[in-house]
Amino acid sequence: MLSAPATPNEGGAASSSDTGRGTLATAPVPSLTASSRSALGAEQDAFRSSLTRTIDEFLAEQRAVLTEISPECVPLISSIATLTGGGKRMRALLCYWGWRAAGGSADDAAPVTAGTALEFFQAAALIHDDIIDRSDTRRGRPSVHRQFSTRHADAGWHLDPERFGVSAAILAGDLCLAFSEELFTASCSQDAGRSARTIFNRMRTEVMAGQYLDLLEEAVGPDQTPEVAEERALNILRFKSAKYSMERPLMLGGALAGADESLLSAYSAFALPLGEAFQLRDDVLGVFGDPEVTGKPAGDDLREGKRTFLIARALASGSQDERARINGMLGDTALDAGAIRELRGLIVASGALADTERLIEEKSAEAFAALDVLGTDPVSTQALRLLAEAAVTRTA
Repeated sequence: MLSAPATPNEGGAASSSDTGRGTLATAPVPSLTASSRSALGAEQDAFRSSLTRTIDEFLAEQRAVLTEISPECVPLISSIATLTGGGKRMRALLCYWGWRAAGGSADDAAPVTAGTALEFFQAAALIHDDIIDRSDTRRGRPSVHRQFSTRHADAGWHLDPERFGVSAAILAGDLCLAFSEELFTASCSQDAGRSARTIFNRMRTEVMAGQYLDLLEEAVGPDQTPEVAEERALNILRFKSAKYSMERPLMLGGALAGADESLLSAYSAFALPLGEAFQLRDDVLGVFGDPEVTGKPAGDDLREGKRTFLIARALASGSQDERARINGMLGDTALDAGAIRELRGLIVASGALADTERLIEEKSAEAFAALDVLGTDPVSTQALRLLAEAAVTRTA
């Protein structure tokens, strides 16, 4: 499951959930004056507003282009807007603060345009991920392929509405990728753009490879030993999510501002373990999350057959009978509430949930330790700290 993190509520604290996690141990927040805290909030709000305005203006331009081709194409833009109009903008915010921490100006358009490119790339990933996972909902709404299949069925069109929905959603996702490339190219200056372009290209390849490995693991996972399964699960979360959710956006912002290799490496030391903790939290929410908060059905990752670290650890720690029961139920799309409760109970009893929570804390501690020695200005450091805390303590 791919999802967006929560952001801090007023005062910087992130809300808690009842998923069983421990208390996150973080280093003390650097001391900022009241005026500095206010300035940080105002600057971040201004960036969000610019980002939203840029997204809306770009979509309006593309709506006009598609209308000129045929008004029947407009639903493609409308479906994309259901994703770009929401979310917490975490990747774009990391790109912005990576830019600012590397000395970029708050008034420059480059991080806004690059952040918009990341938002469209994220929309593409979500659309295609929901197709792969056969997910009917996203953020409490019908997923894009479900929107199109419903449109087909309601209109009484010919042939299979399900196939039409999937096909149209693939095209909507591809359109998002094209938009992302167009926008990112526009964000690059002649000098800094070369380094940023390398990072952006690598990020896209990493995500596609990670998605494939995730798909592959559903097919070959039951044949792996528990130890190998854990190693494979961690590799998948690193490339499917951790790098593109946290590490690459921060590095992109830094590269666009002209950051040298030393600073980019320091960014990576902070953001990669943070991204791994972020995805481990997502895996916990995919099994134990509250549907009213996550916008996804309870236990959706269990029905989809996700071979996450949480599942790998449960298989490693359970008895032979428990392993057989988990493998037998995992990936059954017909699992009812009782079966979900049983699987959850097996996972908890195995100690896998507690082990995953400990790993989240270890990865978080690694990230915050790297942040403490990052050496960037206090305002940027504070902003990154608050984003990091929100990412690993989120409930949706």
